[in-house]
Amino acid sequence: MRLFKKTTIDFMGKRNTMYAASALVILIGLVSLFLKGIEYGIDFRGGTELVLSFHQRVEVGAIRDALGKVGLAQSEIKSFGAAEDVLIRTTEHGEGTIVGDKIKKAIQESLPNVSFDVLKEDKIGPKIGAELRRDALYAVIASLIAIMAYIGIRFKFIYGVGAVVALFHDVLVTLGVLSILNGVIPGLNLEITQEVVAAFLTLVGVSVNDTVVVFDRIRENLKIYRSMSLFEIMNKSLNDTLSRTIITSGTIFVVLVTLLLTGGEVTRGFAFTLTVGILTGTYSSIYIASAIVIDWTLRRKKPS
Repeated sequence: MRLFKKTTIDFMGKRNTMYAASALVILIGLVSLFLKGIEYGIDFRGGTELVLSFHQRVEVGAIRDALGKVGLAQSEIKSFGAAEDVLIRTTEHGEGTIVGDKIKKAIQESLPNVSFDVLKEDKIGPKIGAELRRDALYAVIASLIAIMAYIGIRFKFIYGVGAVVALFHDVLVTLGVLSILNGVIPGLNLEITQEVVAAFLTLVGVSVNDTVVVFDRIRENLKIYRSMSLFEIMNKSLNDTLSRTIITSGTIFVVLVTLLLTGGEVTRGFAFTLTVGILTGTYSSIYIASAIVIDWTLRRKKPS
């Protein structure tokens, strides 16, 4: 199935402009990461997290006052999906379920006429949180190295480099967007959790799949159209795969937007991260991965 008839878009002719646009977006993201930082979830910070479902609506201020009586006024308290559901998170540590029990008891004593159910209760130690942060970083780096090796063997080394640079681009842009928008959009929690790390790893896989399809068509066209220049073959290959790229990425995008709008709080960060990643991954397969290959190849062919 082809979404478009034969197209002749000059993708590679615009690559320098796109380089500049990507550099600007990444720079803005890095500035945000430096000034604002990125917020880690309970998975990576350690602490205690509870999700309580109250049988009637309770003001956040009343819950904070209750926790203030037991020295937990600095806890993070916010709505969690439904108006009656509340997320309570604190970095205070204690053995077993001491902190969680302390929170529940404080609310019960301060609000005796209010009843609630515990939907979720997690406790992560600080050492485990640090190990999870380290392991998550290792997982992303290992996946990038493995992908570069695979593409370098299947195609040429510069193709592997182009693919990995594009993936770094996708990760940096997406991470920058999370930093910029975290706390800006009501109801959208963009902390770095295990679900968000899973979204980054999924992003790496989806993005490189699109890049491999483009590279495979370039390799085929290099054999068929020997009289064409590399610049022409690159543009032809990108136009040949344009329909496939838009249909595949568009389908995933629709599913993710649906999940983002109708899914619960738990999946919202994952869906948003992957939605941004799908857009940047589709873009980078054309304007980063392919552009690096052509620039490197043309530079090597220049006479000394």
